[in-house]
Amino acid sequence: MSLDTVKHAAETPDAAQPWKELGLKEDEYERIREILDRRPTGAELAMYSVMWSEHCSYKSSKVHLKQFGEKAPQTDALLVGIGENAGVVDVGQGYAVTFKIESHNHPSYIEPYQGAATGVGGIVRDILAMGARPVAVMDPLRFGAADHPDTKRVLPGVVAGVGGYGNCLGLPNIGGEVVFDPCYQGNPLVNALCVGVMKHEDIHLAKASGAGNKVILYGARTGGDGIGGVSVLASETFDATGPSRRPAVQVGDPFQEKLLIECTLKLFAEKLVTGIQDLGGAGLSCATSELASAGSGGMRVELDTVPLRDATLSPEEILMSESQERMCAIVEPDKVDRFLEICEKWDVIATVIGEVTEGTRLEIFWHGEQIVDVPPRSVAHEGPTYHRPYARPDWQDALQADSADKLARPADGDELRAQVLRVVSSPNQASKAWVTDQYDRFVQGNTVLAQPEDSGVVRIDPGTNLGVALATDGNGRFAKLDPYTGAQLALAEAYRNVAATGAKPLAVSDCLNFGSPEDPAVMWQFAEATRGLADGCLALGTPVTGGNVSLYNQTGDAAIHPTPVVAVLGVIDDVTRRTPMAFAEQGQLLLLLGDTRPEFGGSAWSQVVHDHLGGLPPVVDLERERLLAEILISGSRDGMIDAAHDLSDGGLVQAVTESCLRGGHGARLVVPDGLDAFTFLFSESAGRAVVAVPRSEELRFTDMCGARGLPVARIGVVDGDAVEVQGEFAIPLAELRAGYEGTIPGLLA
Repeated sequence: MSLDTVKHAAETPDAAQPWKELGLKEDEYERIREILDRRPTGAELAMYSVMWSEHCSYKSSKVHLKQFGEKAPQTDALLVGIGENAGVVDVGQGYAVTFKIESHNHPSYIEPYQGAATGVGGIVRDILAMGARPVAVMDPLRFGAADHPDTKRVLPGVVAGVGGYGNCLGLPNIGGEVVFDPCYQGNPLVNALCVGVMKHEDIHLAKASGAGNKVILYGARTGGDGIGGVSVLASETFDATGPSRRPAVQVGDPFQEKLLIECTLKLFAEKLVTGIQDLGGAGLSCATSELASAGSGGMRVELDTVPLRDATLSPEEILMSESQERMCAIVEPDKVDRFLEICEKWDVIATVIGEVTEGTRLEIFWHGEQIVDVPPRSVAHEGPTYHRPYARPDWQDALQADSADKLARPADGDELRAQVLRVVSSPNQASKAWVTDQYDRFVQGNTVLAQPEDSGVVRIDPGTNLGVALATDGNGRFAKLDPYTGAQLALAEAYRNVAATGAKPLAVSDCLNFGSPEDPAVMWQFAEATRGLADGCLALGTPVTGGNVSLYNQTGDAAIHPTPVVAVLGVIDDVTRRTPMAFAEQGQLLLLLGDTRPEFGGSAWSQVVHDHLGGLPPVVDLERERLLAEILISGSRDGMIDAAHDLSDGGLVQAVTESCLRGGHGARLVVPDGLDAFTFLFSESAGRAVVAVPRSEELRFTDMCGARGLPVARIGVVDGDAVEVQGEFAIPLAELRAGYEGTIPGLLA
């Protein structure tokens, strides 16, 4: 092919270019011409197309995302906020923790194994690029109907990809979710989270400063996989004929990534790096433009020095390739030899591909010819900003008016018993051990709690037992009924899950999964959910440190439920005092914390028993959530609580069942005054938890609740080998276990 050099581009303004095929809009293409005062070269067009994609530029979402900064709560814990590869939080004792959650949705539908595997690999490199050692991963997953034939194709592949990549890296998978709903049938959600640990002085940022400093590309060779992944795969809807973008899916090599991790940490330890960026979405286009944009000068790159797996790749393809396991570092000239020596020791290919310049341009050359000459900020940080029209959909009022109050309730104890078994054994409430058993949850020896506990807990200092807890949550059914409230319920549940294990919530990362932003109804859902999350984080004092927006999650005109997934990070001073969920001793007293109201809109009961979605989601009271968290943390710290489990999907009976099965002991329950058995068991009112306390601690614990104004009621005792509700029914644990543990293996057999 003939090269479009900068000079040739200036001389041929009318040459046809494939901007539309690369995912650009006509006005975007014209804006690029204005910035450059000429038409772009082919290489420049490739760079702008990937960097101005929805996935990279947040062009439809950033006008709403700015609320996370405008409404950010004041906290001394936040060390690095939105704008870097990941947020960083101070957790005490000189330690900093970085964490982030991102999506790999479309690739995982097309190629489930590699899509999910490279999603894990990408988020791990984001954490590594901050200067941290990755210590754990999590995976919130959503699939179509559990009994749909295509779920049997997608789910096993995704789970194998998540487990295969994470297990090979030696990173424990400590939590996540598996949710089934027909709305995800053609568009599963594969979100991946990683958390890493470092000392404060080890934080690294993505910037290229210091004229004369060298640009070093190291890691795997660049291949043809993942070309256009973010621009034409992650930034458009699937059409009715299904996926057709297989070459755009990246291919991962976890063993190469493991070498890259250890090599990079050694480079950090010897202080050989002044700036660093991982290569993920948009590949070299992203790494070079973002490093130069965030730095103090320009950058010159010799693209023909990039090590290739495929010698036939064009310059445009090299710039767009999203081949995995690659990093780009800025290194002072006198440190280059040592940098390359360490890379060679770890069998990591490293090549000087350019240098930082005194100018203000990103210049890229190919065999001596200049093929890129752009202001780097125009590529990396000054892409389009869309104020998409949004409007409350005309069906929203009717959906909310279709209340779950009209649904038939069980007529007697036998019917109530049957419905308990149906809910506990339903795909969304049943055990996910078939999934989590494929993940190594305890590698490295620092996992303190993992699935199915309320949050994953990892020890970060063996000497002091300092640890962190993480939980991810999101309920698309609640968000469909009310996106503002649904986002706050996701935040509240993750916050509550962290507190239930005894950790103090500190910060948030989010993955906002929605349909097409070109649909005003979807854009309204996004605007409302973002507003709700920003308001919620301000109320709870937990800043958003970063995250991801995933749009165009729909097939044809059918969008997924709005699904804001929220990750909350907490800190616990001594992991030996963490609170598990298992009812482990006979005679423990069971106490219900919080207010129970008849709230069934979007509930598991309404879905499982009646296949109904309508009405309003549970009410959110964020001050109550703060109070509940304080009680759970204090009770854990002071040895008053033996076990705790938050109440959410499926209500009290689901939580009690899970805690009984986890501990191998039954429970005898008594319906409190003022409640009927049905509401007591199935309500999904927020701001609640069930705790098991020793008899010796009941008075001290209830006095603490009373003094702080948190409602508390004794509802039973750990006893026997059944879940019994006095005057209603009893279900042996063996019968509950058979349904709870048999559902998912039965569906996937």
